[in-house]
Amino acid sequence: MMDMTQKRLSVAPMIDWTTTDYRYFARLFNPHVYLYTEMISTGALLFGNRERHLRFDALEHPLVLQLGGADADEMMKCTVIAQEYGYDEVNINVGCPSDRVQHNKIGACLMAEPETVAKAFAAMQAAVDIPVTVKHRIGIDDFDSYEFMHQFVETVAAAGCERFIVHARTAWLQGLSPKQNREIPPLRYEDVYRLKQDFPSLHIEINGGVATVEDIEQHLAHVDGVMIGRAFYHNPYLLAEANRLWGTPAPTRAQVLEALYPYLEQQVAKGEALPTMTRHYLGLFQGLTGARKWRQALSGKPQLTLDDIQRAADEVLALNPEA
Repeated sequence: MMDMTQKRLSVAPMIDWTTTDYRYFARLFNPHVYLYTEMISTGALLFGNRERHLRFDALEHPLVLQLGGADADEMMKCTVIAQEYGYDEVNINVGCPSDRVQHNKIGACLMAEPETVAKAFAAMQAAVDIPVTVKHRIGIDDFDSYEFMHQFVETVAAAGCERFIVHARTAWLQGLSPKQNREIPPLRYEDVYRLKQDFPSLHIEINGGVATVEDIEQHLAHVDGVMIGRAFYHNPYLLAEANRLWGTPAPTRAQVLEALYPYLEQQVAKGEALPTMTRHYLGLFQGLTGARKWRQALSGKPQLTLDDIQRAADEVLALNPEA
């Protein structure tokens, strides 16, 4: 068993995916991991439906709000709001490559402006007691040398930032979609390991292409944390399997469902739509007999009921008694 007292495992922020309904579900598999919101822009919090964007269940802690923005004053105001709402941390997005984000001068393009990120960080951290962190790429476009990333981290760390989450791929801001940016640029884990060696006092967390508990263990031998996105989302039972890192037992899928049903009832009573919630649960039986029937039962049914969900789950559990 690995000593996890100074290590961290996180579920990555994913737009449209890491909603409160997914995060509650994820927490049922593992009490230790850090959960992240979707990236939320400063404009959405300052001028949009703040309550809708920031709502969460107390079970989700420890929970991190990821902010997209570049204006130091707006970022500071949103960080204060996050603390007032009860978030445990705020993370600055310096990794998203989408055109919309670039247009607003936030996300990965900010790697070319480390002073802007440092200024925002300093304003944010000075205003709150909770930690402020940065998630970034190893480079952008032709600025993909190790030295470029080193200078970015050095500049932001000089402002006081102590925790960096590094997606170990360059972001290609021209010519690739966000999806392609998660898959095509090659992974360069060694650059992230080297960053930890060069900045031993910083907490360095690695992200990108991690798919198994063995992968997690391998990375934790070199860095302080691991962040996983799509693998946790599409196969949530990987979260349960990761409990072994802490020496704690993994819940069964049946136990997760038993804890999930009251939450679904509660949300339906508040007027939330079941199909909107259950789209996040399609991977529950990934790799097991009946997984396809489970996905079919939950997909494309606007009149889905709790009884439908329970019936579909019971059918798959009957085929997999140990699940």
